[in-house]
Amino acid sequence: MTGPGLRSGQLADAAGVNLQTLRYYERRGLLTSPQRSPGGHRLYPPDTVTLLRIIKTAQRLGFTLNEVADLLAAGRHQHGGRPDTGLQARAREKLVEVEQKLADLAVIRDTLRAAISAGCDDLVACAGSSCCPLPFAELAERNDRADTC
Repeated sequence: MTGPGLRSGQLADAAGVNLQTLRYYERRGLLTSPQRSPGGHRLYPPDTVTLLRIIKTAQRLGFTLNEVADLLAAGRHQHGGRPDTGLQARAREKLVEVEQKLADLAVIRDTLRAAISAGCDDLVACAGSSCCPLPFAELAERNDRADTC
């Protein structure tokens, strides 16, 4: 490597992302625009590898890129910042979302198990059967109510 930083390909390889991700994160403001070498190559500071890993880890934890950007900004301004914008508050909110998704997935899992146990084999025939464990009527009612709201 020449110069004070990592070229795009080196950074992408080190962080486990592709070049398009680097450009996208720059456009979104997650990464600052890098310096340029005399030959015009982008040169990123070495700590950008860590920043990219932080972003990818936050995404794996369920944070959107907008939420990641907010977290990064809150971290930069943590002194004197609002306490409801930091990682603790955001992590609590995300945990509530994850727990709700897990509850929803448990209902889906249990319903699918019941459908398998009941021998449901034809979606249309099953929908018209009173012994079908799939919540067709409940879902239809929910959709009807949503249409009238």
